[in-house]
Amino acid sequence: MPVAIQAQDFSKSQCAAGLRTALNILDKWKASSEQACQILRISRSTYTRAKQRDSEWAVGLDFDQMQRISLVLNIHAALRLVFDNPENVYGFPSMENRNEFFNGRAPLDIMAQGDMISLYETFRRIDALRGAQW
Repeated sequence: MPVAIQAQDFSKSQCAAGLRTALNILDKWKASSEQACQILRISRSTYTRAKQRDSEWAVGLDFDQMQRISLVLNIHAALRLVFDNPENVYGFPSMENRNEFFNGRAPLDIMAQGDMISLYETFRRIDALRGAQW
């Protein structure tokens, strides 16, 4: 019987590693610190600590925060499959998009609304671009 992974199944150092990875991706997408905090549902102080190079730093994250990190990582993976060049892989999230769902807004702006539905729907739309490439 499959067992669902819960946030408590991750150590604080694993949570910190995931958070730092997601923040590195968001930096490459040109997300502001405010956008990153909204997308990942973290405080400004957690953001600041995660950006420091303290290898001993660790943080406990809840299930929602871990899901958000996972979605950012999966959006990044989908973009890497869809686009061959780094300019599009890292530029696409901040580009205006005329697709019906985005209506002229950048995917990053949709994700930064802060709710899980906006983040998930952005992932779904970007993931759909890759077709059957998995």
